[in-house]
Amino acid sequence: MIEAVALGKQVPSGGGTLTILHQIDFRVAAGEAVAIVGSSGSGKSTLLGLLAGLDLPSSGTVRLAGQDLAALDEDGRAGLRGRLLGFVFQSFQLLPALSALENVMLPLELAGRGDAKNVAMEMLGRVGLAGRISHYPKHLSGGEQQRVALARAFAVKPQLLLADEPTGNLDAATGAAIIDLMFAMNAEQGTTLILVTHDEALAGRCDRVLRLSGGRLT
Repeated sequence: MIEAVALGKQVPSGGGTLTILHQIDFRVAAGEAVAIVGSSGSGKSTLLGLLAGLDLPSSGTVRLAGQDLAALDEDGRAGLRGRLLGFVFQSFQLLPALSALENVMLPLELAGRGDAKNVAMEMLGRVGLAGRISHYPKHLSGGEQQRVALARAFAVKPQLLLADEPTGNLDAATGAAIIDLMFAMNAEQGTTLILVTHDEALAGRCDRVLRLSGGRLT
């Protein structure tokens, strides 16, 4: 589903160069659930951004469903993301001016789906928010906002779900419920999952764990 080959990332820093990632190599098979773990500053979120094509590597290659992301222009990468990827972020990333229903409808509408409203309502029901579809993010709890984010991510039936610290802003009980829901929906749809987390118990629920330290896979 996705492959990183000799992946490196460097950024300018104080007149020199800071290397964030060094020669990262791995593959994730279709349907696999993989956790990326490491301490703060180890390069986890940078790696996730490269896998999504939100940023380009300084060296090496990312292939998503066989497509070299660096060979595409920005519009091409955005189009590939729209077709293949779903995202769940620590900070939810809901649009505040849109209701829960409209937030979930948005990626479906961008994909030209005529059934966006029906699919979005079905997905919000699946995450237990059928009674909250007209609420705006500011009127939803953190757990409810992350449920909306899950509904939005899975509504497009992505081949790959990228989750970046999905419970980072939630209390333990709420976070556990969100993770149970995410893994259940992932299994229902047969989605490939790459999960960035510092939570060892959460990482242990995945098929495999990749450990980053100082920008290197250990």
